[in-house]
Amino acid sequence: MAFSHTLHPTLHRLRAIAAMLFILAGLTFFALPGMAEAASAEPFDYAALKGQARALAGQPYADHEGEIPEAVADMTWDQYQAIHFNKDHALWRGTESKFQATLFHLGLYFKRPVAIYELKDGKAERIAYDAGLFDYGKSGIDPDKLPEDMGFAGFRLQFSPDWVRDVVAFLGASYFRAVGKEMQYGLSARGLAVDTALNRPEEFPVFTAFWLERPKPGSDTATVYALLDSPSVTGAYRFDITPGDQLAMRVDAALYPRKPIERLGIAPLTSMFMVGENDRRTGYDWRPEIHDSDGLALHTGAGEWLWRPLNNPRSLRFNAYMDENPKGFGLLQRDQKFDHYQDDGVYYDKRPGLWVVPRGNWGKGFVDLVEIPALDETFDNIVAFWNPAEPVVPGQELLFSYDLFWGTASPGPVKLARVVDTFTGLGGAVGQRRTHYSKRFVVDFSGGQLAGLGKDAQVKASIRTSAGEVELASVLPLHSINGYRVRFDLVPPDETENPINLRMTLTSGGKTLTETWTYQWSPPPANERELHNAGHLQ
Repeated sequence: MAFSHTLHPTLHRLRAIAAMLFILAGLTFFALPGMAEAASAEPFDYAALKGQARALAGQPYADHEGEIPEAVADMTWDQYQAIHFNKDHALWRGTESKFQATLFHLGLYFKRPVAIYELKDGKAERIAYDAGLFDYGKSGIDPDKLPEDMGFAGFRLQFSPDWVRDVVAFLGASYFRAVGKEMQYGLSARGLAVDTALNRPEEFPVFTAFWLERPKPGSDTATVYALLDSPSVTGAYRFDITPGDQLAMRVDAALYPRKPIERLGIAPLTSMFMVGENDRRTGYDWRPEIHDSDGLALHTGAGEWLWRPLNNPRSLRFNAYMDENPKGFGLLQRDQKFDHYQDDGVYYDKRPGLWVVPRGNWGKGFVDLVEIPALDETFDNIVAFWNPAEPVVPGQELLFSYDLFWGTASPGPVKLARVVDTFTGLGGAVGQRRTHYSKRFVVDFSGGQLAGLGKDAQVKASIRTSAGEVELASVLPLHSINGYRVRFDLVPPDETENPINLRMTLTSGGKTLTETWTYQWSPPPANERELHNAGHLQ
């Protein structure tokens, strides 16, 4: 069940993560020289980290953003791009490890020092900042004037035998990204979301320290620990990262609220949707589609599979999909055809999806979807996360475990057909004069049992709408995809712009054949409901 309303807060989501996208793509960070240790090795394990996070929650929040030299804080884009990590000093370089780690320099958008430790044999040693770790090139930064305790902005991992391209990167607040076999970055994840899409500024928790555990020789898995902090909550995290065709990441999180939190976002995902075949509100670019993800997929606790195409709305939209013990959710890029994007620079057709699989029972709550108006592709305007129904109050320990799967392989029902395309346009019958405004929806289904249906099969579309009237509905085979195409028009009930929710499945003989297609459409203002009748039509 979905609840929705339209919000108009001053929500400034200046693509904090967009900076990451272009920096990660544009910079060439290689491996490291000799890393100095800032302190002697100290015992460390996840239980101790949880204890540290719990103790920190009992203390006032201290924000260390900007505690860096002025020359670093004031870096321009070009200056930051000129700084490269020295390829000879990668962590675990020259060992039997199948991983190497390289570090991000502070500066530009990344002004909060992050402590990074190497963890070996149960003991942690802090990696001291050393100017020798970086090549400053033409940045104009004098490394001799930078303090030894400055810290770093984040880190990235490479996996054998490719020591140039990374498989995962943690950079900025609690953001991180990873790649599948295509080695193409796309959407991002976060450690935690706090009060997203409320009528006040969103809070962005920060990973303030990382512990990188030296992988065992030959191991395909790297383990990273992180300490999270914010005005409202602290947390201890463990990430077990296994690259592959789909990069798998097991996440364990222990959260300790400092104060009540109205909307807690677990396993938050952040993406971009500007233009798609279903929404061309901002379709002024020459490329036919521009998005990192094209839909939200849900596998509910009751076993239902849903597909919700994304939109770029006129005003902020918030939808909450009620569930209990969800089996999975994610933002996916199902459309992987180059000719649908025509982008030979950033390759939207290769962008990975991100699928979340909860471990254990998460209880009652909501999968929340936030869609924010965007005017270009350098603005992350899509957010999805799990929001527990139980109130979040100080003194709690909240434990969540889940798996993240990054890649272009699209999870979904095996025996049910999936939505492969959603198109929209002006309604009406071809060759007939329109007398009223309506919206045309065209939805294509493929897979499951559709290809095996006989020519005499009676396939019906079950279409439900929260408002308005459905007309001109049809269901026909579409042989080019071995599936079926549904067409229908929706007539809005009045001249308001109130969102209308739609749901649809295909059935035959009382048996459900497809996943559930669900959609939210906001009718345009009354003065924009052009009928576009040709002069020769009577």
